[in-house]
Amino acid sequence: MAEDPAGQARPAGLKPDAIGFVDALVIGLNATSPAYSVAAVIGPIVALVGVYAPGVLFASFVPMLFIASAFYYLNKVDQDCGTTFSWVTRAMGPWTGWLGGWAITMTGVLVVGSLADVAVSFGLLAVGLDSWADNTFVRQLLTVLLIVVMTGLCVIGTELSAKVQNVLILAQVVFLLVFVVVALYRVYAGTTSLDSVRPSAEWLNPFGAGGAGLTSGLLLGVFIYWGWESAVNLTEEVEDSATAPGKAGVWSTIILLVTYLSVGFAVVAFAGTAYLTENADEEEFIFALLAGEVMGSWDWIVLLAVATSAIASTQTTIIPASRTALSMARRHALPTHFARIHPRFRTPDVSTWWVAAIAIAWYLVVNRISENALFDSLTALSLLIAFYYALTGVACAVYYRRHLTESVRNFFLIGVGPLVGAGLLTWLLVRSVIDMSDPANSYSGTSWFGLGPPLVIGIFISLVGVVLMVVLRLRSSVFWSERRSVVDPDLVHGKES
Repeated sequence: MAEDPAGQARPAGLKPDAIGFVDALVIGLNATSPAYSVAAVIGPIVALVGVYAPGVLFASFVPMLFIASAFYYLNKVDQDCGTTFSWVTRAMGPWTGWLGGWAITMTGVLVVGSLADVAVSFGLLAVGLDSWADNTFVRQLLTVLLIVVMTGLCVIGTELSAKVQNVLILAQVVFLLVFVVVALYRVYAGTTSLDSVRPSAEWLNPFGAGGAGLTSGLLLGVFIYWGWESAVNLTEEVEDSATAPGKAGVWSTIILLVTYLSVGFAVVAFAGTAYLTENADEEEFIFALLAGEVMGSWDWIVLLAVATSAIASTQTTIIPASRTALSMARRHALPTHFARIHPRFRTPDVSTWWVAAIAIAWYLVVNRISENALFDSLTALSLLIAFYYALTGVACAVYYRRHLTESVRNFFLIGVGPLVGAGLLTWLLVRSVIDMSDPANSYSGTSWFGLGPPLVIGIFISLVGVVLMVVLRLRSSVFWSERRSVVDPDLVHGKES
C-alpha cells in the first residue's frame, strides 16, 4: 500500500510502465483476432460484392482510422483505462459516458465465449480430434476452461499477458503468411483445384459491385477491425502513457488493413467467387474448408492460425471490459468493489473475473437456446460497437472544440476526421437496426417479438443498462454530479510534439 501526503494508506493502482509500445501494439492486434475475423467475413462479403471484397475491406478501414485518431488525441490529455467512458463523461456528461462504458463492457461479455469456442474447435481440428470438436459437451467444457485460464493470465499480470500475446501474434502472422504465399503461388502456377482468378488492382474499388452490396459489405467489414483499442485501455500500464497507447491503436488499424487485404486477395484469387458464395454461410469455417485445398496435408497450419487468433482474442477482449469496469467503479459509476486492484499483481482482479463469469454464463445459456442464437448475439455486437465508437468520435471534437481552429492538423485530425468517422458509424448503426428488424436476416431465421433475435438482444442489453444506470443514480449522486468540461489548454500545448 502507498501513502498519500497526509500519511494515510491508499489502495495500489494499476502497475505503471508494465509493458512497452510493441507489447501494446501486439495486444491491440490480437484483440481483433485477425485470422478469425477475416475468415468469418470473407465468404459473406464475396457473396455480396464478388471480387471487390478487398475494396470493401479497404473502405471499412476508413472510419476505423478516423476513430483511432480520436482515441489517440483523447488519450494524450486523459490517460484513463476507461477510455470512452472517461472521455465521453468529460465531454458530454455522466449519463452519456455511463452508457458508453456499459456498451464496452457488454461487448466483452457477448464475444468472449464465442471466441473461446472457435479456439477450441479449430485447435481440436488441427490435431485431428474432429470427434471431440463435434461433441457439444466436450467442446463447451474446454471452452469454459480456456476462458478461465486466459482470465487467470489477465489477472496474474499485464507483463505475462503481453508475453503470451507476443507468441500468439507471431504464430498467427507466420501461419497466415504461409497460407497467403502458398495460395498465390498456386494461383499463378495454375495448380489450383478451384476456379481461381488472378488478382487485379481493380479489386480495390469498393464501388465496383454497386451500392447495395457495398452497404451490406461495410456492415460486415467495419467490425472486423473492432478491438484495436485494447491497446489504449492499457494506457495506465504502458510506458509513455500519453502517446504510446494511442500510437499503438493507430498502427494496429494500419497493420490490420495490410493483413486483411493480403488474405482477402489470396482467398478470392484461389477459391474464386462461386466457391466462396456457395459456402458463405460457413462463416469462420471457410478457412477450414480452404485449408485442405490450399495446403494439402499441411492444412493444420491454417487451422492453427484461426485457433491462435481466437485464443489470443479471448484474452485481450477481456481487457477493455475489465478496465472500463474498473474506471467506472473508481468514479462511483459502478459498485466500488469493481475497483479493487490485486495487491500483488496490480491488476483489476474483481472486475476481470466478473467479466469472465458473466461471459461464461452468457455463452452457456445462449447455447442452450441454440447455436444459431449464439451467432445472433454476436451480430448484436455491431450495435454496441458502432454506438461507443461513434460516441468517442463526437467526444473528441467536443472536448477539443476550443482548439480545432488553432491549426490545420487540429481541424482535420481532431475535429473533422473523428466526426466523419462517427457519422459513418452512426449510418451503419441505423442500417444495422433496419436489417436486424427483419427476422429473415438472422442466423436462426426465427422471430422474437416480431423482430430479428440480434436486434432483440441489442435492445435487451440497452434496456438493462438504462435500468441499472437509473438504479445506481438513485443510490448515489457522486458520479452523476460531474459536469461537462473542455480539454485543459496546458495539456494540449504541453504534450503535443
